[in-house]
Amino acid sequence: MSTWSRLFWLPLALVIAACSEQVPEKPLQYSNAPVGQNLPVYRLVPHPLYNPKTLSEVMQPLVDHLNLHLKGVRLELETSRDYQAFEAKFRAREAEILMPNPWQTIQAQKVGYKVLAMWGEAQDFKGIFIVRKDGTVKVPADLRGKAVSYPSPTALAAAIMPQYFLHQQGIKVSSEINNLYVGTQESSIMNVYMGTVAAGATWPPPWRKFQKDHAAEASQLKIIWETPPLVNNSVMMRSDLDPAIGQQITQMLLALPETPEGRKILERLETSRFGAANDASYDVVRDYIARFERDVRFIEQQP
Repeated sequence: MSTWSRLFWLPLALVIAACSEQVPEKPLQYSNAPVGQNLPVYRLVPHPLYNPKTLSEVMQPLVDHLNLHLKGVRLELETSRDYQAFEAKFRAREAEILMPNPWQTIQAQKVGYKVLAMWGEAQDFKGIFIVRKDGTVKVPADLRGKAVSYPSPTALAAAIMPQYFLHQQGIKVSSEINNLYVGTQESSIMNVYMGTVAAGATWPPPWRKFQKDHAAEASQLKIIWETPPLVNNSVMMRSDLDPAIGQQITQMLLALPETPEGRKILERLETSRFGAANDASYDVVRDYIARFERDVRFIEQQP
């Protein structure tokens, strides 16, 4: 990539980074759904799969759909500026409804959240490494001495699983590569395009969306490796709330593929369906994390 190209695309990269840093920490209250009268409000808080602006655009149709049919409460979408802000919310039990990644799911269970459903297909939850097509990285050993980008040290598919993959390929993650945590999935990919890093870690849904939203840039990138799948993101509700509300939400999520409107919502989420799941569905994550922390690093301690 030429020096001119790097300078040309720098504003775009700065805009993407700014989206995740400058959006205020407050609920997004706009909605196309009718507002209920005198109904309690439950905050639905997804983990920062995208920057706050993009996440609100992707998630708001789902919230509107649930509000059209949900009885007894009204949902409001609330985004978070980064992974750490999201995790602080559930640890303080501020949110009523969560949509966390699997590592965050087992952390939220510790403070009293219960799994309602799985968000997406299990086989779609895997780490992928993105590189430039004109780059020199061919095998994992080529990353030694180079930088690799990730959204966050607590991103399971886009940091933890890729780092465990590199460990299994003989890379000393804490000392042989420069690990850069850049805030969002899109930023991780864009850092590869800009040539800031030799490889970037993400997972399939953000990569599919990036290919749609930034086709020209994506055409210069490729997936070079992927990890085995695990279990996908969850939907959770705080355990002190009415279980009947959770049952309504679960039923509506599982039924989304049955209608054109529901399928359109799923398409925006870059997934085919929500699946049945409970707390026990995420026991496999505990086992995985135990191995990772034994072999690579502690999750909340950046290498």
